[in-house]
Parts: sequence; C-alpha cells; structure tokens
Amino acid sequence: EPILADWKTAVAERFHDSQDFMYKRMRRGGEHIELLLVKTTVDWQSVHENLILPFYDRNIAEYYEDYAASLPKRAQASTLAELLEKIADGHVLLDTGRSILLFDFRAQPQQEVREATVETVIQGPLNSFSEDLDRNVTLLRLRCYLPSITVDRMTAGSRSKTHIAMVYDSDKADPAVLSELKRRVERIRMPVVQAIGQLALLLGDSNHGLFPRLLVTERPDRAALNLSQGKVIVLMDGTPFALTAPTTLFDFFSSMEDIYQNYIISRFLMILRYFAVFVCLTLPAAYVAVTAYNPEVLRVELALSIAGNRFAVPYPAFLEVFVMMVAMELLVEASIRLPKAIGSAATTVGGLILGQAATEAGLVSSIMVIIVATVAISNFVVPINAMSFAIRVAKYGLLASATLFGFLGLALGFATLIGYLTTIESFGQPFLKLFENDDRQVKPTQMLIGKGQSPEDAQ
Repeated sequence: EPILADWKTAVAERFHDSQDFMYKRMRRGGEHIELLLVKTTVDWQSVHENLILPFYDRNIAEYYEDYAASLPKRAQASTLAELLEKIADGHVLLDTGRSILLFDFRAQPQQEVREATVETVIQGPLNSFSEDLDRNVTLLRLRCYLPSITVDRMTAGSRSKTHIAMVYDSDKADPAVLSELKRRVERIRMPVVQAIGQLALLLGDSNHGLFPRLLVTERPDRAALNLSQGKVIVLMDGTPFALTAPTTLFDFFSSMEDIYQNYIISRFLMILRYFAVFVCLTLPAAYVAVTAYNPEVLRVELALSIAGNRFAVPYPAFLEVFVMMVAMELLVEASIRLPKAIGSAATTVGGLILGQAATEAGLVSSIMVIIVATVAISNFVVPINAMSFAIRVAKYGLLASATLFGFLGLALGFATLIGYLTTIESFGQPFLKLFENDDRQVKPTQMLIGKGQSPEDAQ
C-alpha cells in the first residue's frame, strides 16, 4: 500500500515531543530527500550506508529512487496507526520527493547486553540493562514499541552533567507525576551524580525514610511492564539499572516470574513472599517474647525443650538474639564485599564454624541458630534488594518492642510499622496499596498487539 504524504506530517507531529526522534533533510543540487526515524531503535550505520551515502554517489544519484525501491529492507504500512508503530519499532521513513518509502533498519542490541544477575528468573528473558543510555532506551522501545512511548532527556549534577532519560507512555502516564519528576531533577544541586541509587535518593520523597519510594530494576521486561501500567522509567547514562515511579509496596514483592508462571503458581509464590517477610520481621521478637515473658502460649513440651536448650546460656534471650542477628548481618555483608571466587566459601565455612562453636560453648542455644538461619533465608526471598535491606533493619525495632513489653510490645510494634507504611506516599500514590489492579496478565498481551496481532491472537 502507498504511504500518503499527509502521513509523513502525522508521523512528525506524533513523535515531535520525543527527543530521540530525528527529522533529517539532505540536498544534492536540485534534489533532496527527507528521513524520519527514531534514533534509539534504528541501526544508524545501516541507514547511513544504504540510504544516505548512495544519495551522494554519482553512479546512483540519477536512479536513486529506483535504487531505494529495490532495497531488500522495504516494508509496508496499510494504515497510519501501523506506520506509527513501525516508526517506533525502528523503521525509517524516506521521502524522495516523488515517493515515500518505508525501510526496516531495526537495531538489535540484545547481542551486546549482559545477562541479568540481580533479578534472576527461571523462565523469561535473561538480558539486563547496559551502561549505555541509548542502548537502554532501545531495549525499552523494542519491548514496547508503541508510538505513544516518549523520551525526555535531562542532565543531573552541576559538574558531571550526567545524561538522564525519562521514558513514559504519553497516553497513560500521569502528567502530575511526570512534571514532579522533572521538577525534582531540575532542583538537584549535587555536583556529581553517577549512580542510579544516588539518583533514587535525590528524587525520593524522603532521604531519611526506612522504606524505598522508587523501585530500582535491572530488567528491561520489568521496566516495559511498568511502562504499560502508566509509570515513568528513569534511565541514567553509565549505570545498568532503571528507576520506576510511582511505586507501591506490591511492586517490591513482585517478580517477573509471576507473569511467566500460571495463575495458581504465581499466587502461591506471592503468598510465600509475604509469609517470608512476616517470619523475618516477627520470629526473633516472638522468640524473645515467649522465652522472657509469655512461655504459656506454647505447648508444655515445646516450652520445656526451649528452656532446656537455654539452660547453659548465661545471658538473657534478647541479648542472645541480638548477638546472633548481628553475627548473621556481618556474614551477609562479608559475602557481598569479598571477591566472588572466595566469598561464598568463606562465609559458608565461617557461618558453620561460628554457629557450631557458639552452640557447643553454651553461648547460644541450638534453637537460636535455627531461628537466625530461618530469618536470613526468609529475608533473601524478597525480590528487590532495597526492600530486603529495609526489612533487615525493621526487625530490630520489633525486637526492641518485644524485649520491653513481650507479646504486647510485638503487637504494638507491628501496628506502628503498619501505621508508618500508611503515611508513606510515592508521588502522591499510597505506598501501602498492596495489590495493583490485577491486569499484569493483560498488559504484556497489549504490548504484543503492536506487532500486528489482534488481542485474540496475542492471547
């Protein structure tokens, strides 16, 4: 189908606000050509070699239109909507003055990006963001190539001038959130901004809050899913992570594995994560409350077993718990800081020797070792590291409450934690919104419709 001249104007108007859109006009004598493309989704070297250089080649100049029409990368669009989707997907619109042609010069950056190491999944894409800003925008556009996807570029840092890209769906993103994000970027006064975690602190609602307000992810598929939900993705040059705004508590406990598994399995895994967080927060405090204040809540046999294990321990239960939890924190930090070749081996051996020696010496009870290991494993279930760190800190507050007032203190501490969460907002959205509208299974399908499929075919 021919591409109409007014469609070219519609393409320019649709992508005009996106700063990675290029309109290029070239002249040679009395002839001229015009190129319309999205820079971050096309292979610019192929465009230069196949379309621009031949235009200035004397041997081809006279037959340039016939030459262009014979290229094997020709594509077609039967409707304006399809044309807009193809331009967003990495196609180039060429106006020779007598005809308008469409070419497929999509970039293929997946071969150059690294594998995800922080947010791993069993089934699903393995690649992650890179440290190149344009390549990261390309990864997003190739996963969600709707014409409404818009890119705004800014800089952060008065001296570093680090490039930042805000990617959003102009049809779904909240303008208030977008304008607030831009305002916060503009008011950054730090001389050097060089990491996405640093940017998250500068853009967050509070630098002193315990829980994160912005989600940091390394996965392009998670970022594309958030785009389809109307959220804003912030990318930074030189860091292989992306920020998502706004966020809710649910976002930090969800994994991309949830949409790659069937409904029953994904819900089971989701419930398991919330249960693990509850165990991590309350188990040490409950142990102290039971042993020091309320042993009557347990069966007699279990209470006697715990008392027998603690018979040789020379100090109170809260001190026993605190010492072992601090020891576990040290082991976790050591495993992160040590070189990968020796980190896991050193911390595993150290943990085994430390736990066994402390138990045999009568410094801690054997049940305390089980509790500390359970708490550590439960904390590792949280998919997002920022939330995992917050939970590691929050459990000490509940431990202090239980140490002072027993089970009553544990209940009061847990109620205080929930009350604190209700006061948190992320760009005007309540943070304690446990569940999004359950369209996570629908959104990826909607992204596939851009490939020319109907909703029924995409399902």
